[in-house]
Amino acid sequence: MNLILELELIIGIFALEMNHFRNFCIIAHIDHGKSTLADRLLEHTQTISERDMQSQALDNMDLERERGITIKSHAIQMNYHHTDGEDYTFNLIDTPGHVDFSYEVSRSIAACEGALLIVDATQGIQAQTISNLYLAIEHDLEIIPVINKIDMESAMIEEVKDQIIDLIGGAREEIVLASGKTGQGIEDIMEAIVTRIPAPEGDPKAPLQALIFDSTFNAYRGVIAYFRILNGTMRKGDQVRFVNTGNEYFADEIGILKMDNVPQKVLGAGNVGYIITGIKESKEIKVGDTVTLAKNPCEEAIQGFEDVKPMVFAGIFPIDNDDYEDLRDSLEKLQLNDASLVYEPETSIALGFGFRCGFLGMLHLEIIQERLWREFNMNVITTVPNVSYRAYLKKNPNDAIVVNNPQDLPEPTILDRVEEPYISSQIICKPEYVGSIMSLCIDKRGEIKNQVYLTETRVELTFDLPLAEIVFDFYDKLKSISRGYASFDYEIVGYRPSTLVKMEIKLNGDTVDAFSSLIHKDKAQQFGRRICVKLKDLLPRQQFKIAIQAAVGAKVIARETISALRKDVTAKCYGGDITRKRKLLEKQKAGKKKMRQIGSVEVPQKAFLEVLKLD
Repeated sequence: MNLILELELIIGIFALEMNHFRNFCIIAHIDHGKSTLADRLLEHTQTISERDMQSQALDNMDLERERGITIKSHAIQMNYHHTDGEDYTFNLIDTPGHVDFSYEVSRSIAACEGALLIVDATQGIQAQTISNLYLAIEHDLEIIPVINKIDMESAMIEEVKDQIIDLIGGAREEIVLASGKTGQGIEDIMEAIVTRIPAPEGDPKAPLQALIFDSTFNAYRGVIAYFRILNGTMRKGDQVRFVNTGNEYFADEIGILKMDNVPQKVLGAGNVGYIITGIKESKEIKVGDTVTLAKNPCEEAIQGFEDVKPMVFAGIFPIDNDDYEDLRDSLEKLQLNDASLVYEPETSIALGFGFRCGFLGMLHLEIIQERLWREFNMNVITTVPNVSYRAYLKKNPNDAIVVNNPQDLPEPTILDRVEEPYISSQIICKPEYVGSIMSLCIDKRGEIKNQVYLTETRVELTFDLPLAEIVFDFYDKLKSISRGYASFDYEIVGYRPSTLVKMEIKLNGDTVDAFSSLIHKDKAQQFGRRICVKLKDLLPRQQFKIAIQAAVGAKVIARETISALRKDVTAKCYGGDITRKRKLLEKQKAGKKKMRQIGSVEVPQKAFLEVLKLD
């Protein structure tokens, strides 16, 4: 009886506490200062002491600090004492700003009721701001617009206010002015969070229903899952069930997320926390799954965020084939931190055993490669990245075959057509760069769909582009021709027919499968010549001539030749008849002919790394 009374008392306390919870995320374009603003919020609520404070406090990867970007979303709980005497609990989930990490943003938004929309006062609204904003509006989040960096000399406060009102409406006085650097306006942000973001709705007495929005791996504790409780109550020691996998475990530890995990005995509806169940296998927890109680399960799983399909594919191979199993373990642990990474085993004649991995974009690929090296000491070779195509056969023209690998493309004799993914891209720039940006997009096979002047100094260009054309160097070129002012965002709009060919690189007639790529027919010759020239510089000379060829089917479209090393066999003939010299030269010629027939060209690891670099 005492246990029932205690439980009812706890549930009653949670019902009161829920009115004092505020769950929100921060959304912004890359480099608009959201991590700095999050630092000021942590300082203001004294969540982190002055001694422990460092810039980008929530970015705990060295890679994030070096590049000045957020790669993973981070959750943290803050306690705020309001001027009306009430204490509030804020659950903040920081989000990345780069287009490649929009998956992380969708996860954060699914766990919140409100969002701070940060806009840089010196740059105004940019493409990713709009993209993330629409994502938040779809989930019915309360939006609080904040203009950051108002202390800068080049701040355009009134102009940026106009842009925000054009975008989301509302009154000018609702826009909060702040500076993440000086701390100005932080109290106004706190006040807006309390008064404008609604308290979470949920029933502490209902069956437990919690959404997993992230997870990490700890070598000693196993998998740590982060969740948001929508309904019900979770206690330490409860037997919980993961709805999608059907697996049941005991909650060894539950708690809230401060700078370090803080264990708790009970967590109620509306709260954000973590759970440790002793799971060692990363496959047993899926991000987006629902946690409920085994004895009193909820009726249905939570409809969480959408799964984002990877769009760029590349092979990742260990430099030493003995490291294959270590690479598998490393990718498994990375997948826990980054659920948008997908991989499957692959074999290459040139590179041995490895994995075919799917990424959200080129920055995502670079980050994964860097994390493999830093966190797991795995030095890897990455093959030429390509996107996912659809191939249709003549005998069955309605059924698509998904082609993620150049080797999977059917032979031209049985192939009916190939379709490639297209994107709708939004580019926001200054008017003086419109001409050069249009030239770049048209060169990348783009079609202009719309051109709108957002203000006198900002133009939005909408282009339809093939995804394959933007995965290599498009973003870098866009930034360089616009001097860093242009912002870029895109969404997949479907597949369209295309004339694609499989280009192979041959060394003395032997195909090196790691260099194969699917490419548009018009670009094949130019790309093939670049690889041939690069290989000519990188491959060591042999005793025989080496032919480097780029071929499409049986047709050679580019060729370079590495001349043979020649030993001076006549050096010892310092006199006598010319026939002595001719005899030695004929013997050398016959030897080179035999060597060319039986000799094989070994491609050194350095050549693979250099040719397959993403530049």
